[in-house]
Amino acid sequence: MPNFTKSAIKASFLKLLSEKPLNKISVRDIVEDCGINRNSFYYHYRDIPTLLGEIISETVNSLIIKYPTVNSVGECLDVALEFMMENKKAVFHIYNSVSRDIYEKATMRLCDYTVRTYFSTVFGNEAISESDREIIISFFKCTVYGLSFEWLESGMKPELQNRLARMTELCRGLSDELIRRSKETS
Repeated sequence: MPNFTKSAIKASFLKLLSEKPLNKISVRDIVEDCGINRNSFYYHYRDIPTLLGEIISETVNSLIIKYPTVNSVGECLDVALEFMMENKKAVFHIYNSVSRDIYEKATMRLCDYTVRTYFSTVFGNEAISESDREIIISFFKCTVYGLSFEWLESGMKPELQNRLARMTELCRGLSDELIRRSKETS
């Protein structure tokens, strides 16, 4: 029964989040929508930000499971953008709320995972220093993160998505070049 109640709470919250801004959603709205009492909500969640954090964390975890391998930086970016497009209204409502930090941390975690997964394929057994490996991963992770937020700031306009795709095309081979440079200077 508790799993059903938690699922109902999450579904109601996500439904409401796609309809209105986060700061306009109350616990009362959620419990009325899913047909439970307030005590049931507070049995499972301390407050709405706790609920939001759990939903975002579960979503990131499911994306990580869905993409066990990543074959290009473009694919890294596509994973983040696909998630954002599938949840466009909810993302905007979270992004423009006081709980924006929860979304930012989850997005960074997703970017970190996708870039690390990609580079574990690219680096393979390449003999580069761990510090260079971390610098390269950080560079690409922050690039993907920044570009996804630039796209969000633009209103998720398709022309920026095309620009991002072009940027990933221009960066093709950059990871191999960085590995080569790391080996040369070690």
